[in-house]
Amino acid sequence: MNRRLFLLSSGATGLVAATGATAFALTRTPSAALLPWSEAGGSRSDPRRFVVEHAILAPNPHNRQPWIVELTGPTTMTLFCDLDRRLPETDPLDRQIVIGLACFCELAAIAATAIGHRLEVVPFPGGEPHPRLDRRPVAHMRLVREAGMAVDPLFAQVMVRRSTKRPYDMARSVPTSAAAALAALSAPGLTVAAVTESALTAQVRDLTWRAWEVEAATPRTHQESVDLMRIGRREIEANPDGISLGGPFLEGLSLIGQLSRAQLADPASSATRQGRDMYRAMLAATPAYVTVTAEDDSRAGAFAAGRAYLRANLTAASLGLAMQPVSQALQEFAEMDGLRAELDRLLGTGHPKRLHMLARLGYGPAVPQTPRWSAASRIRTA
Repeated sequence: MNRRLFLLSSGATGLVAATGATAFALTRTPSAALLPWSEAGGSRSDPRRFVVEHAILAPNPHNRQPWIVELTGPTTMTLFCDLDRRLPETDPLDRQIVIGLACFCELAAIAATAIGHRLEVVPFPGGEPHPRLDRRPVAHMRLVREAGMAVDPLFAQVMVRRSTKRPYDMARSVPTSAAAALAALSAPGLTVAAVTESALTAQVRDLTWRAWEVEAATPRTHQESVDLMRIGRREIEANPDGISLGGPFLEGLSLIGQLSRAQLADPASSATRQGRDMYRAMLAATPAYVTVTAEDDSRAGAFAAGRAYLRANLTAASLGLAMQPVSQALQEFAEMDGLRAELDRLLGTGHPKRLHMLARLGYGPAVPQTPRWSAASRIRTA
């Protein structure tokens, strides 16, 4: 820990001590924003709501939760993108948003098996929108009761799954059996793979850090993230989406004036420099990666990649492994073009293939749940 961070930590620690450490910590937990995790499955009498309550827990870019579900019939639903929740600077083609919406659908399909149903998903029934998403449906979904339906084994991991944004244990390699379990998720037109070879992972580690620097040094892309930061319990409770900066330590820094959105937007501020140091250390502590590659760059390929990524995340959780997407190098804004091409050369994923997901993989610490909007707030009736 460098001296500046130590001094800031001391200031925050003093604040915690003055208010009582346990009491301060308890009051900083955004309990209301975490309720959707404990409420999932409460609507067993309505299979549609049951699956949506679980699907809203899916991973998605910047935790934007871009889904709107219209209940169109007793067993049918239509998924739309909330167009106000896109990321126009870092995701100008809405590719990452499509992947998040596909994760939603796959988690819904897994949850359906827990109540004896199969979920039929038809992506882009009105055609694939280009160059960005529009008001057309992203997917039609229909629940079909099926006698003897086995519960998908990955359903047990829905409440365990996280995107673990912490350093991983570099002394523990990812076993070949885990790599094989992830590769088994591949399907026609889609490849899931684990990158474990030491020289290649070192090159990818270096590239992911350089990509992070490009995004952070590009004012419009950096500002997009800053605008979505929720600092402290009150902001997280008011907007349980975006990038949560919570917990006693960060909230303590905020209360003593050492952490603000303005400081995070300033590349010369101490808050930005410390965040940069912490992120670099985190990326450096990555023993392996997961990739998801489609055979082409279609919307259907991105959607299939999202469904596969959700299963990869749950599979990793079942094996005791942590995952975190590192999507910067895959982004389509101009300043990132060179690094995206370099990554494709490293991994052999160039045109006509499309590398849709790159995620850190390894053994990491337990991390808290991510805030969510309630399922009710994401549902509308036809």
